[in-house]
Amino acid sequence: MTQTTQSAGGPDYAALIQSIAQRRDREAFAALFGHFAPRVKAWMLRGGVNPTAAEELAQETMLSVWRKADLFDPARAGASTWIFTIARNLRIDAMRRERHPSDLMPDPSEEPDPPAQADRVIAMSQQEIRIRSALSLLPPEQAEVIHKAFFEDKVHAEIEKELGIPLGTVKSRLRLAMTRLRAALGDLA
Repeated sequence: MTQTTQSAGGPDYAALIQSIAQRRDREAFAALFGHFAPRVKAWMLRGGVNPTAAEELAQETMLSVWRKADLFDPARAGASTWIFTIARNLRIDAMRRERHPSDLMPDPSEEPDPPAQADRVIAMSQQEIRIRSALSLLPPEQAEVIHKAFFEDKVHAEIEKELGIPLGTVKSRLRLAMTRLRAALGDLA
């Protein structure tokens, strides 16, 4: 291995990676491994990775450095940035593979509603029949306003514009219709 040093007196890690890429230099790799493996492991531990996984990910990172040394471009990133980017990506991949059981539990909001009980279905059906019957007893202009307000979910101003009647008339028809519906439905109102 050709000994290259940085101006600060330490090894030139970029040159070591290039030696690995060009000549598969084992001494250069040993120097990189000795320096970066413990730092990558410590970084993993600080990130919440358990010690065994941190050790494995550090070794996997350094193995990737060996395999991908020819992809290193010192003009784009420093050696340490490149190595820690590999480590970060491996950590993300490991987290995706791990998938905690809590991640796999179904979301309660996505679960279908339990089937309705038969007596409840019958009661709702009977209520619907009574409501439809009461609506059919309303004068057409009141039924129309009720339909737009409650079935089409329109605000009073929209009903006013659609029907071309004053807002006060819309409110009066709704009030009269609700009074008649309460009287007709009794216990449901």
